Amino acid sequence: MITTNNLEEIIEEKIHPWRICPIGKHFVKKHIEHIPPSKKHPKGQTVERKEHCALNFSKKDILSFDEIQVMTEKYFHQLSGPPKAGVLKGYPNADKFDVEIRGWTRYWNDIFSFPDPPSADLVKAVIVSESAFHPEINIPSGQGDGRTRGLMQITDATMHILSDHHGELSNYLICFDHSKLLDPSANICAGVRWLFRTMIIAKSRLGKQATWIDAVAVYKGELGKNPSRKMELFQHHYLCLVDGG
Repeated sequence: MITTNNLEEIIEEKIHPWRICPIGKHFVKKHIEHIPPSKKHPKGQTVERKEHCALNFSKKDILSFDEIQVMTEKYFHQLSGPPKAGVLKGYPNADKFDVEIRGWTRYWNDIFSFPDPPSADLVKAVIVSESAFHPEINIPSGQGDGRTRGLMQITDATMHILSDHHGELSNYLICFDHSKLLDPSANICAGVRWLFRTMIIAKSRLGKQATWIDAVAVYKGELGKNPSRKMELFQHHYLCLVDGG
């Protein structure tokens, strides 16, 4: 029997302990809102909105940019484990984003609970092969007027899929302005989420069980093709990380 008390607990249930907001809501930080002129306020208004959890009308789980930042600062710095540091030589920023890689790999592994989850070392190898650890990269994607952005080189087309309430993803959306993909934590969050999607795509295309190497090949648009420079670079650095150098 559902009472008033346990109904409130159901409503306020979080999808993960690190989340700020319960299922069905997304976090909005404190901000200034400019309200346009109206009959009551002909000059318009400037209102300070307190931080709050806003309702998701689609009822899907949504990660906002603001919640990504809060989660990163509150939880990720206390984690330990992979990815390995001090292994990828010749990249000044090689270990600069390990906190974010570790945190988002752990988070999405918890959400999806795959029996053979991707490792933080695999994610780090994707990053070195995509951007060489340069978060500011922002180039034309070759898909119309779209861009490819940040550490994991997320395309605008991919970001549209990740944020589309009526698209191919059944749940676990990520919604923020594409320009914010230049933020390392937001980019890695989106990139690792997309890796889980590319694993599903790899299984469908191969018609059998796929590996995370296959998922990375889909991520890079290389599944079924001759190995590209990016795939070769990825596999080389992934082996270095797995073997410890």
